[in-house]
Amino acid sequence: MKRNLLGKTGIEVSELCFGSLPFGPLQKNLPVEEAAALLKAAFDKGINFIDTAQTYKTYEHIKLALQGVKERPVISTKSPAKTYEDMQKAVDEALAAMELDYIDIFFIHAARAGVEVFTDREPALRCLLDNKKQGKIKAVGISTHSVKVTSLAADRDEIDVVFPIINIDGMGIIEGTREEMEAAIAKCGRKDKGVVLMKVLAGGTAADRYEEAVNYARSLEGYDSISIGMVSHDELVYNADFFAGKAVGELPEIKDKKITIFDYLCKGCFTCIDTCPNHAISQRGEVAVIDEKACLTCGYCVGACPQFAIRML
Repeated sequence: MKRNLLGKTGIEVSELCFGSLPFGPLQKNLPVEEAAALLKAAFDKGINFIDTAQTYKTYEHIKLALQGVKERPVISTKSPAKTYEDMQKAVDEALAAMELDYIDIFFIHAARAGVEVFTDREPALRCLLDNKKQGKIKAVGISTHSVKVTSLAADRDEIDVVFPIINIDGMGIIEGTREEMEAAIAKCGRKDKGVVLMKVLAGGTAADRYEEAVNYARSLEGYDSISIGMVSHDELVYNADFFAGKAVGELPEIKDKKITIFDYLCKGCFTCIDTCPNHAISQRGEVAVIDEKACLTCGYCVGACPQFAIRML
């Protein structure tokens, strides 16, 4: 599989990145051993890049997959922490939970934040930079759904890698259009930022147009890797073979995902509204409701609900 240098970080990554969110407890909730076996199979297919996050709760799965590997894969993670202290806890948690000496890429997890993110989370960013100096992190980045943040990140020397949303439908993009996000991604590339693309299948809603959707993402200027979540061996083989330029068979059947809020469990705290990166949840009376057309099926709200009133079906 093709590998690319991630900007000027010196980190070499496979064009296909394994997104770990879907196999974790927020979505499919595969048994740890099954998820670890899937990751090991991905390594055998030439994938050397895994993306996770503090909120995904997949560190245990990755730790098991790393046992006995010949080549340590590149690992990126993220945290929504805003303070120096909370970000340090997030870094320490990731290192300990995956039993690592360093994290390759640590992102500020800022899906729906605007350009104020660099002011509001300055202490958290400073923490990541300090850990980079100490050798605990190789590269510092930001993950975002915002066109403006993506463009601004290109001009910030302390940001090594940018992780923007992009897909053929423009779904989930905020503070700009799909075309403006394309331009922002290209700008990042010209500024020697590493670029990893997310949600290229629009949260699964474009999976039935897989070839068109993935080829659109691969046609963009400036990207180095594309993160796609996988939960089965058939999906892994199809994705890996497609990216490797091999002949692929029929697209594996992907069960439609749906986020549901159970009214009788909802207590009206509306934590989910603040968590949703695409503003797909709103208040209706005393309960929360989901706009299915806007939902990215990312599952962030599932983990955020203190009443377990939100489920992915």
